[in-house]
Formats: sequence, C-alpha cells, structure tokens
Amino acid sequence: MLSVMKKILNLSCIALCLLSCQELVEDINTNPNNPQNVRSELLLKGMMLADISVQVSHIQRISGMWSGQYRGEDQLYQSLFEYNITAAESDDTWEAIYVGVVKQGSLILEGIPTDRQFLGITKIIEAHAVGTAAAIYGDIPYSQTADDENFPDPVLDGQSDVYAAMQDLLDEAIADLESVSSPRTIAEDIFFSGDIDPWIEVANTLKARYYLQTKDYDNAYNTAQNGISSPTNSLKFIPLAVAGNGDSNLLNVFIAERGGFMSTDNTYLEFLLDVDTSASRNNAKTHEDARWKYFQIGGSSASREQGVAAQTAPMPLVIYEENLLILAESATREVSFDEGLSHLNDLRNFLASGQAFDQLDEADSLLYEPYILADFQSGGMENADDIDPTRALLREITEERYVTGYGQFIPFNDARRLRKDDADLIVAFPINVPSVSQHPERFIIAQDELNANSNARPDPGIFSVTEVNR
Repeated sequence: MLSVMKKILNLSCIALCLLSCQELVEDINTNPNNPQNVRSELLLKGMMLADISVQVSHIQRISGMWSGQYRGEDQLYQSLFEYNITAAESDDTWEAIYVGVVKQGSLILEGIPTDRQFLGITKIIEAHAVGTAAAIYGDIPYSQTADDENFPDPVLDGQSDVYAAMQDLLDEAIADLESVSSPRTIAEDIFFSGDIDPWIEVANTLKARYYLQTKDYDNAYNTAQNGISSPTNSLKFIPLAVAGNGDSNLLNVFIAERGGFMSTDNTYLEFLLDVDTSASRNNAKTHEDARWKYFQIGGSSASREQGVAAQTAPMPLVIYEENLLILAESATREVSFDEGLSHLNDLRNFLASGQAFDQLDEADSLLYEPYILADFQSGGMENADDIDPTRALLREITEERYVTGYGQFIPFNDARRLRKDDADLIVAFPINVPSVSQHPERFIIAQDELNANSNARPDPGIFSVTEVNR
C-alpha cells in the first residue's frame, strides 16, 4: 500500500492538521488503524474533514492561480503562480486522500459491513476524493491500495480506469442508500446528519461530473437529471466559526497565516466580472457587480474579508448550480439548443433570486434575466462574432461554469477538457509567465509517493496531458 497509508494517524490529528476543526472531532482521539479500538462510525467525521481539505485547500488554490482566478502575490504563492512547483506541494493532499479518506473508509467498511446507510455515505466521500485525484493527477494508485501486504508498491491505474471505478462505487453507494428502509439520524455526518435523499442526489451529480470530465455527455445529461435538485441539498463545508476552536473557512485560515500571499486583484476573473473592463461579461441582461464583490479576496487581512473568504463563508464542494450547468451543457450537446438554454436560464433565475451568494451591498442589482434564442443568433448580445448559435450557447455555458466554479477545481478541469476539441469554447485566461508556452495539464504526484513507490516514478510533470484529455 502507499507509504502514506502506512503511517499511524489518530483521527483528531487528521482533523486538526487538515482543518483545525476541534468542535467537529471532540472526544474521538483514537487510532483509526485499529478498528478494535474505535467505533467505525466515529471515523466518518475524519473522512469528511479530509475530503474537505482535498477539495478546497492548497492544491485547489494552486489550480485557481493556474486558471486565472487567483494571483500569487508573494513568496511561495508567487512562485507557484509562475508554475514553479515541486512534488512536495502534493504531500498533504495525497495524505488526505489516501489516509484521511481511503484508509478510514476501508476501516468503516470492515467495521460495519452491514450498515448500508453508513456504507453508502462512506462510498460517496471516497468517490469524491479519489475522483478528484484522478482528475487533477491523471494515473493514480487505487486498485491495489487496499492490500499493502501483497502490493507494497501499488501500480498506477489508468485515469479512465479510475473514473470507471468511481462510477461503479457511486452506483454501489446509491444502491446501499436506496435499500435503507428506515434511515436514522447520524450525528457523525457533518453535512446532512444521515438524510439519505440529498446524499443520493450528490452521488448522481458526482456521476454526472465524472461523465462530463470524460466527455460522455449523454450519460452526463441522463445522470444529472437525478442530481442535486435544490440548493439545500448542495454539499458544502459550512464553518461553525466557534470562538477559539479554529473551525473557519479555509481561505480565511490561509489569509490569517499567509497574509499577502494571494488575492483576486488583476485576475482574469476580475476582468470578466468587473463592469469597467473590456473583457466584462456584463450586458443588458447581466449585472455581475454583486457577485464580483462577494468573490473578491484582498488577501492581506483575514478579519477584513467579507465575501467568499469570510470566516463563516460556506465553501462549495458539490452544488446545485453545478448540476444545473451540467444539464445545460450536456443537453445542448446531446438534446437540443432549447433544452440547454432552459437549464441555463434555471441557473440564471437562481442567481437572480439572491440565494446563490451573499449580497454585500444592497445597492447592487441582481440582474440575470433569461436569455432567448435571439441573444445567441448572429449579432445577438452573446454572438457578436457571428458563430453558430449552438456554439455561442455552449460558449456562454462554459463561461458561466468558469464563474460559478470559482473556489473549486471546475475551471481547471474544464480548460483541460475543452482544449483539444472545443478550443472555441474555452475561457481564454492567459498563461501567467511569458517564458512558458502552455498551460499546466496536471499536478505532480506527492513526493512521499515518489520516494516510496517505484511504480510511481518518474512523474511526467505538470505539462503532460492526462489520458482523458489527449
């Protein structure tokens, strides 16, 4: 098994090191590698905290800098912004994936093999973390990681094989949850307290996400129809921000520890959302002032952050808006222009409702009027360059995914997915330094893994295109 999975970590240490969420993990200072010494149910919180760290922590911030959404301003983050990255930057994320999620998940499966409510939730969290790993790293260890005695140096499974395994795992999870006739409240579930319906919807949105990432748009559309159906069923990390316990938004924690390292100033995201720039996406039907104010990160003082990096600001993981946009893109590709436009307008109606983000200034209008066919026809407000109306609609959906996916891996993943066959749709954020001729395509496997696993060497580097994007 992986070198990091050989480490003995107690659950409170995982939670404190990854998120410092003492309130969420109180009274469970127990070794998770010994199921005899801990109730398996208690490991679920540690799994969830580790997954949060995978999705919205250090590596995600780097992906944002490489996608025109953040700017590295100083020291390490300026260097990372300029693509100067080593394998060591992945060590914590790799440990969160393989120890915090996969290892603890296996112990839950071993400890309570007949509790299908717990098993279903556990499998969804694992599919979330491992699917993200496949997306951002490419080929990764997975099939042999459960047996470190026979496979001390696990092979790297092909990226497509890992995606297929995640689809199977999510199918198992859905079947597990649908078989539960009398679901109970689960205190260890920090997202939905054991409620089965939102978990099933999250699983379907994850399936649709992975179909989209592998360009299986027909299955993405079919699966997303059973995905997250309301904002209340979105998977988000909502910090408690109880005084003194460190349970805060991870961007806020980062700014508190590394003030001045990163901001949104002079980013491509700013150019898109700011009404006063030449690249602005604002038009007669769209006002982005309120969303831009919410998205802005000053980066120098954690206490001054009021929007997405405020101490109690929720952090998106798998959300209603993403599901609507999967439906919009896949329907446009596989069903019809009208069907795709209808789903895009569902998203715009939600934005206009004021539920999607906090409005920091009441003077800002929330203008997201529905688009119509004429807006995408030649000469329309979304087709000034006279392209095919369907391509114009897809381009707008892609741009909306770029904005809505802020703070997640969506912009980084979409750019790599579209670069080969859909370059006309891609959001044209610039390369960060003139001495580099291409955008990064993946992250480097963790240094701990490269040191311990002969099958992981050599790493192909950040400019090597992953299997599904070739």
